[in-house]
Amino acid sequence: MRYLHIENARLIDPSQNLDQVTDVYVAEGRIHAIGHKPATGGIEHSIDASGLLLVPGLIDLGAHLAEPGFTHKGSIASETRAACASGFTHVCALPDTKPVADSPAVIQLIQEKAAKAGFAKVLPLGALTQGLAGEQLASMFSLREAGCVALSNARAPFKDSYVLRRVMEYAATYDIPVFLNPDDAALSDGGCMHEGPTATRLGLTGIPQTAETIALAQMLLLVEQTGVRAHISQISCARSVRMLAQAREQGIRVSADTPLANLIYTDEAVTGYNSQFNVQPPLRSESDRQALLAAVNAGELAISSNHRPHEVAAKKAPFADAEPGMSIFDGFLPLALQLVERGELELSAFIRATSALPAQVLGQNQSLSEGNWFNAVLINPDAEQSFRRSTLLSKGRNSPVAGKTLKGAVNAVFIDGRKVFG
Repeated sequence: MRYLHIENARLIDPSQNLDQVTDVYVAEGRIHAIGHKPATGGIEHSIDASGLLLVPGLIDLGAHLAEPGFTHKGSIASETRAACASGFTHVCALPDTKPVADSPAVIQLIQEKAAKAGFAKVLPLGALTQGLAGEQLASMFSLREAGCVALSNARAPFKDSYVLRRVMEYAATYDIPVFLNPDDAALSDGGCMHEGPTATRLGLTGIPQTAETIALAQMLLLVEQTGVRAHISQISCARSVRMLAQAREQGIRVSADTPLANLIYTDEAVTGYNSQFNVQPPLRSESDRQALLAAVNAGELAISSNHRPHEVAAKKAPFADAEPGMSIFDGFLPLALQLVERGELELSAFIRATSALPAQVLGQNQSLSEGNWFNAVLINPDAEQSFRRSTLLSKGRNSPVAGKTLKGAVNAVFIDGRKVFG
């Protein structure tokens, strides 16, 4: 047996409370030994990982990959390659494609294109309702059989609470996980940023926190009633953090994530009407940002990308009319490491929130332990990257890192033992 030998890496795996400099031996896609040379076999290739971090591959719980249907914004190949540039080995693809991912045929197309691209693995999220219209249930069991890891309605609203309840009941019957975005469409309608002093000063229509918390309260009550396996996607405010903590204390089985942008920026970023910061959910207040960071550091909240690539024209309109979304894959890792460097986010908490917690949500094992598949990323935390709009890997031109130089770069990405990036 011939081994890939990664030597002198700082192995960090919060799921096992590991943080140590060690050697790792990989063969046939799996980890065969950590910290000691296998008794038999030779070394096929060695990587000197001195000064590098070796961490479990990152898993994204929600990204818009733009394909099928919006290839002028991005493709599965371009966006999964950009995801690899920040250490993602697995990406959950939201169903708001064209056509909507509400049939096994569309799911198969997504899987085929992802396999052909050969970068990060794509884990499809099928639509909960037909056409994401929020009325008729999609063929949920067929979508699960076709390979969907969970089902979601993205940010499309449900017609009413009756439909939401039926969706949950059906999913609970077949133990299908559901990803739910808390948003009361009637309260958020017409809004383009957080409702607060900044929105008032800029004369922009705000989205109140209650648009999220009222919808979340309804969801939590129905999760409790139906017993469905639920994940709350993309929360943005402190009250939601408290509501989720109370729900867990009451025995409700629910997990949650927040977009990285909501950990970095606040509604103050909108000053100057910069449409790059027109995102959904909206960037909220500094107190909300701090509450989200505290929840991530406590291990209560995963971090998602909420990656949404756009062409230049989509962001050229006035702020309120610009298409919401941020292309964040290219800069996800260095942006997160900025938070670590500032002391706002613990390194182990970041790794846990982007690997162990998402793996737990999806029922996967991403830990770096002997016998497991080698899904991992080597990171150079000190390497500087200069981001130019013309050289971004994502097709999206709406990147917050364009024109910036940031610390932190991926050295290599491995999926099932195969080097796919770096």
